[in-house]
Amino acid sequence: MRRICAGLAAAFLVLTAQAQAAPKDTVTIGMILEPPGLDPTAGAAAAIGEIAHDNIFECLTKINADNSVTPQLADSWTVSDDLKTYTFKLKSGITFQNGEPFTAADVKFSFERAAAADSTNKIKAFFQTIDKIETPDPSSIAITLKQPNPDVLFDLGMSPSVIVEPKSAGTNATKPVGTGPFKFDSWVKGSSVTLTKWDGYRAAKTIALNKVTFRIINDPAAQVAALLAGDVDAFPRFGSFESVAQFQSDPRFTVTVGGTEGKTILAMNNKKKPLDDVRVRQAIAYAIDRKAVIDGAQSGYGTPIGSHMVPGDPGYVDLTAAYPYDPEKSKSLLKATGVALPLQLTLQLPPPPYARQGGEIIAAELAQVGIETKIENIEWAQWLSGVYTNKNYDLTVISHVEPLDIGIYANPNYYFNYDSKAFQDLYAKISTTADPQEHLKLLGDAQRMLVTDCVNAFLFQLPQVTIANKNLHGLWKNSPIFVNDMSAVSWE
Repeated sequence: MRRICAGLAAAFLVLTAQAQAAPKDTVTIGMILEPPGLDPTAGAAAAIGEIAHDNIFECLTKINADNSVTPQLADSWTVSDDLKTYTFKLKSGITFQNGEPFTAADVKFSFERAAAADSTNKIKAFFQTIDKIETPDPSSIAITLKQPNPDVLFDLGMSPSVIVEPKSAGTNATKPVGTGPFKFDSWVKGSSVTLTKWDGYRAAKTIALNKVTFRIINDPAAQVAALLAGDVDAFPRFGSFESVAQFQSDPRFTVTVGGTEGKTILAMNNKKKPLDDVRVRQAIAYAIDRKAVIDGAQSGYGTPIGSHMVPGDPGYVDLTAAYPYDPEKSKSLLKATGVALPLQLTLQLPPPPYARQGGEIIAAELAQVGIETKIENIEWAQWLSGVYTNKNYDLTVISHVEPLDIGIYANPNYYFNYDSKAFQDLYAKISTTADPQEHLKLLGDAQRMLVTDCVNAFLFQLPQVTIANKNLHGLWKNSPIFVNDMSAVSWE
């Protein structure tokens, strides 16, 4: 009897060891914010692309972790001598997840839809620079721009440029259909979004994961608990910086620290009195100690910035010295404006810790120069509707994560309410200059103009801290765009 029990025990141990050694085919990824929908062409929230881009939907081009651009749905391309016409040869044999074939007509539909008058695409202005789109055959498309654009291949790889299938385009927010390696499975509002491997993907055999679940966890303490319990396998863009050291000393985890395109700013409503006075905006900028914000809200993780670009961007200029921490200068400017003190403003803060914790520090700093801020902690949907759409705010802390997006300042209807003909003319030159060196020079001029006009108070580059199970591989260290590309992720 003992031999039988011993044999059963040994067999159980062997089976258990085999089960533990077997490769996992599911993964749970943590995210701070829940997206308002899953259609990257119809919303401004970066969380949409974090789930849908490169997983469900694809673009003509692909932006990689090292900022390089390579073919995705396009197989190759050529550029005309005047740098205005891009002719793409499309990959063949591709279908959408609803069975419809992918052709040049879908690309034409997607781009014309993005440029339409009623479009809510967040890079609509780019698509409106397209003069014409020609489809000589189902596998070829020629895009002619009104003026040369040195960033066009990068623009075509961003989340708002994903290719959609016409029949399903109207319901992509809740039932997304793309050409990517994963298809939409389910969405438990307030909790998680689940994707499953799509067997019809052209390179399905290379995809190691069968299921990906994105867990929405706002609270930093809950993020830590979920990782330690194994409920979450990885947390890109981890929000609890004060807990990073704990994971660095835990052999179960790998910790990487990289950079993002996140420009974290104290945004100011440039048309709201007295913020329509540049001296008031300058006073606010001088009152902020960036280092104190980075140390207090980010546990020291973050690089100071002085305008709307981050280190590593082509044409980046370090302008952090333009508004050093100088409370006395701030008080002097406020006095010169004649505004009654204490000046009372609202400060609306969305959920991310950099906003909530950073906002508390900024509020305390502003109070020292005579600016009293009423803090309003709001949810992401409230920020999108009240601040971004309706411009009903004085101040807000937010990180703009879209790459090379300095052009938003050329839009007088953007939520900053910055209406500068000089900047609009300058950006028109940036968008149409074919000479690379002149392009970079003009970008420097644009950054300096934003500083002169003190449109916003520029704080720091948002870092990317990723905590992951040590056996999980393929996650990005740096994020030139906010995606969680799961196509190359696998277990050891």
